[in-house]
Amino acid sequence: MLNVYLSGEIHTDWRDQIRDGAKELDITFAAPVTDHGASDDCGVTILGSEDDKYWHDHKGAMVNAIRTRKGIADADVVVVRFGDKYKQWNAAFDAGYASALGKSLIILQPPEHDHALKEVDAAALAVTRSPEQVVQILRYVLDGSLPG
Repeated sequence: MLNVYLSGEIHTDWRDQIRDGAKELDITFAAPVTDHGASDDCGVTILGSEDDKYWHDHKGAMVNAIRTRKGIADADVVVVRFGDKYKQWNAAFDAGYASALGKSLIILQPPEHDHALKEVDAAALAVTRSPEQVVQILRYVLDGSLPG
């Protein structure tokens, strides 16, 4: 059995594609909260409102960090997706954190990010281009089978 944490970009269905492709495999998946509004507002909703946007965001980041740290710490494999939009500094942070913990790291990114993410990619054990490739790696890790 593998515990896999799916980190990174939240604006596409890549997580669902991986979960669907791996549904017959013995894998438990964890992930951040992907409802952008809930993720942004969790801190002030739970801990109280803030007039300053910085503190609003800071409270949310701290509450989300509890979930993220737990998910990465419990994971055997961490998959980090860098999408086409947004800077995704949090994804880069998660990749670095996972690497520092010695987690097996799989990066999922489009080719146009190769140069910008070269240091992140160097820490990974695989750099993939599609959710299908991630599933193929997870299947290979669990049972040694190759696609086709």
